[in-house]
Amino acid sequence: MPSNSVYLEQRIPNQLERCWFAFRENTLAVFGLWCLCLLILITIFAPWITPYGPQFQTGQLLLPPSWDNLGSVDYFLGTDDLTRDMLSRLIAGSRLTFGYAISVALAAGIIGVFIGILAGMTSGLKSSFLNHLLDTVLSIPSLLLAIIMVAFYGPGEMSILLAVWLALIPRFIRSVYTAVHAEMEKEYILSSRLDGANSFYLLYHSVLPNIFVTLSTELTRAISVAILDIAALGFLGLGAQAPSPEWGTMLGDSIELVFTAPWTVTLPGLAIMMSVLVVNLVGDGLTQAINSGTE
Repeated sequence: MPSNSVYLEQRIPNQLERCWFAFRENTLAVFGLWCLCLLILITIFAPWITPYGPQFQTGQLLLPPSWDNLGSVDYFLGTDDLTRDMLSRLIAGSRLTFGYAISVALAAGIIGVFIGILAGMTSGLKSSFLNHLLDTVLSIPSLLLAIIMVAFYGPGEMSILLAVWLALIPRFIRSVYTAVHAEMEKEYILSSRLDGANSFYLLYHSVLPNIFVTLSTELTRAISVAILDIAALGFLGLGAQAPSPEWGTMLGDSIELVFTAPWTVTLPGLAIMMSVLVVNLVGDGLTQAINSGTE
C-alpha cells in the first residue's frame, strides 16, 4: 500500500441532522421558526422591554398608531380608550396568552404522553375502557369543555389555565395511545420480544423514535388550541379580567370601538392570529422534516 495514499472518510449524517437539513429546505418553516424565537424572546423579556407599564395612562385618548397623520412616534401602536399604550399592553399580554399557552400545552403533554404510552403498551380491559372514555371526552369540543370548567371554578387566570390543561390532556392521550398501540402490533416488536427485549427497551429504542412525528404534531396543535382557547375565554369574559392585557380580554373590551378606533381591536386580533400561524408553520415544517429524515 503506498504511503502517500489518502483515504477520505465521509461522515454519514445521523437522523437528527437529516431532519434539520430537510427543515432548512422549507422556507416558510424557517421563517416561522425565526418568528417563533422572536415571540418567545418577547414573552420572556416582556417586563423589561415595554415602553410603558401595561396599566400606565398616558393622557392621550384613542391616539392612532404612529403611521397615521394624527399618530405619534412616542406611542407607536396608539393608545386605547383609557389612554394606555397599545404596544406596551400587547407585549405584556404575550405572557398571559402565548406564554401560558406553551406552559399549559407542555404540562398537558407530559401527563398525556405518560398515560398514552402506558395505555398503548397494555391491552385488555384497561386499554378498552380508556379508549371508550377518550371517545366520549373528545366528542366534546375543547373550548366547550374549558367553558364548563371555568363556569364550575369561576372566572380568572388560574381557572382558565386549569380548564385548558384538562381539556388538552385527552388529546395527547388519544393520539399517543393510538400511535403506540399501532407500533406494538407490528411484527418487529414481536420479533424483539421473542429475542428477550423488555418493555422499557422496546419503548426507548423502537416505539418512541417511531411516534416522534405524532408527538411533535400534537404538541404544536395543542399550543395553537391553547392560544385560541385562552383568548376565546378572555374575549367571553370567563378568563383574565379587565384591566388585564391578555389579548383575548383586550379584544373583548375594545369590540365596541371597532368603528371609532379599529386599531384597539385589530392589533390584539393580529397578535393572536400571528402567534397561531407561526406555531403551525413550525409544526408543519417539523413534521415534513421528520418524515423526510426517516426515509
